[in-house]
Amino acid sequence: MRPASRTLADASTAEPAPLDRAKQLAAALLSERGEASGALIARQLHDVLHALDAGDRHGFQRYLATEFRPDKAALRAAAERYLADSTAEAAAALAQAADPPRQELLRRMNMAPGGTGALIEMRSEIGSRLRGEPELKLLDADLKHLLASWFNRGFLELRRIDWQSPAAVLEKLIAYEAVHEIKGWDDLRRRLAPDRRCFAFFHPALPDEPLIFVEVALVEGLATAVQPLLSRDTDEHARRAQAERADTAIFYSISNCQDGLRGVSFGNFLIKQVVEELQAEFPQLRRFSTLSPVPGFRRWLGQELACDRDTNLLRDVAADGWWQDPAQSEKLRPGLMRLCARYLTRPFLPGSRIDPVARFHLGNGALLERINWLGDTAPRAMTESCGIMVNYLYDHDSIAENHEHFVRGEPIVRSPDVDTLLAIRQPREAAPPETGVTMSSTRSYFD
Repeated sequence: MRPASRTLADASTAEPAPLDRAKQLAAALLSERGEASGALIARQLHDVLHALDAGDRHGFQRYLATEFRPDKAALRAAAERYLADSTAEAAAALAQAADPPRQELLRRMNMAPGGTGALIEMRSEIGSRLRGEPELKLLDADLKHLLASWFNRGFLELRRIDWQSPAAVLEKLIAYEAVHEIKGWDDLRRRLAPDRRCFAFFHPALPDEPLIFVEVALVEGLATAVQPLLSRDTDEHARRAQAERADTAIFYSISNCQDGLRGVSFGNFLIKQVVEELQAEFPQLRRFSTLSPVPGFRRWLGQELACDRDTNLLRDVAADGWWQDPAQSEKLRPGLMRLCARYLTRPFLPGSRIDPVARFHLGNGALLERINWLGDTAPRAMTESCGIMVNYLYDHDSIAENHEHFVRGEPIVRSPDVDTLLAIRQPREAAPPETGVTMSSTRSYFD
């Protein structure tokens, strides 16, 4: 048996557990010593964090969220001073007292090589836990605040991606495409053909990681369906001729690549700068429009029909392959198109959810131009939006005014075509005499 004194000595000199070591390094990084040698300590901290298992990483994230809060006594004193004397100096002192030490710790963690990417990954990892662990929302808010500052438009670089771009970047396009799956290298090559354009934002801290990218098709007139845009036709000469004839640029896919940057808005800057790039290269372009999904429509439709107890339409849209039956498709078309127009133009009341794609484009000043029947018949599109797609039109002369309409909660700016859909009514069919059912007791989902 080992002497007790030897056991105690061993315990006193033993290496701390990895999670405890990470906490020690975090405290040291925030100390005066950490300020002097921050880059070295930050690197050591990231090395330890990289080696932690998922459970210990979670423990460290909770440690960041629950510790490093503002000093209550100092904050109370600063608040009382401001209430007694509301000067600019008192306001600045209050803001400084309210700034959580956690933000300074995160800033210092960013000094290490790869620190920015590690913090983005941390925010991505805690995202799935926010609902069940509300205390993590403090850490999430601090990360979002700092990332929004570090990823402002002034730091972003717009690059065109083509077939000559580095293979590592092209692989990430395939992996990150979130709207229309890229099915291998041949599919990607078609999307980078002469009548296509792809642009992405990059950041100096992540030089080979696209943050967000947009795919553009150069076409004649408004595209109303996405399948032709995704065709595998690779005739180079025909594609160049198409680009020369094009009068419209269709933004058919916009994908955010970094989940840890959710809520950090730079998609609007991307569209505006891409429009400028395209206008410079193709002066003949006259229209800039999206061909967008309506991912919230099917869920909203189910809720609306359940409230109205319209089981007929619920049954019909749940049937497999209804869109492949021309008669059934035409039967459903008027009602679904009108309901989709209603979904996209309804008032945004407290508690009601606006379609996320509509919110993005309408908030950026686009016009709700056209709603397209069976614009995408891929399985995901049928499940989410009954195959319906939308053209949001970016008209340079009205973008600012449309944006103001949207943020003020005024009626959605839309084309006469959309107003026509809102007015659709399907004629009722007379009930067969032998049923004894009167027209007044019959309800159609086209009403």
